[in-house]
Amino acid sequence: MQTSSGSERARRALAFLRRQIASGEWPINSRIPIEAELMELLGVGKTTVREAVRSLASVGMLETLPGRGTYVRSRTPVSAVLADTLAEYDLAEVLIFRRALEVEAVQQAAVRRTDEQLAALRDAHHRDLLPDPDYPGRVERGRTPGQFHFLVFEAAGSPLLTSMYAVVMAALRRGVDHGRVTYGASEELRRSDHTAVLAAIEAGDPVLAAHAMAKHVDRDLVIDAGV
Repeated sequence: MQTSSGSERARRALAFLRRQIASGEWPINSRIPIEAELMELLGVGKTTVREAVRSLASVGMLETLPGRGTYVRSRTPVSAVLADTLAEYDLAEVLIFRRALEVEAVQQAAVRRTDEQLAALRDAHHRDLLPDPDYPGRVERGRTPGQFHFLVFEAAGSPLLTSMYAVVMAALRRGVDHGRVTYGASEELRRSDHTAVLAAIEAGDPVLAAHAMAKHVDRDLVIDAGV
């Protein structure tokens, strides 16, 4: 009976975490509640919480950073097979692939986005312009692109594009951690680029959207010249 009860609690905990992530309640690159808060919120023990977090970390939806907390990395599971394949390529190649994905996604988003998706993009951009009071503690910025970019991919309406993008971001985070990839533009310029991308999506103009995104990506994440 204890095993059954424990398994049920573990399933409920895992389902709750997945809902919070998939719904966007916990945005990409946001830090989830700490372990003690999750225990109280879910009414479960430490082991159950850790099991649920490990489970989602194993599929790339969460990432635990020692001393900093656990962060949301993808709203859907990341393919381990695709991640292993991408790891075989040089980071310069990964950046080229990222550019191709971003440009295609934003073109699709410009013509396929729904009113709800457009509202979500506007909200994410607004939050980026005016960081919440917990910044930078709750939302990690400056490591890899966050919620705005993932929402562009979701607005494109292609689960495959979104999945591939999650794999690419995982590879680029490793590049950032190893000092091989860095941001090539200031936060102010990044936000200005996002404004242009959002305007093109709002206008429903895929050509303008592609140009705005290509310009942004070309000066966003780059290979560190000092490496």
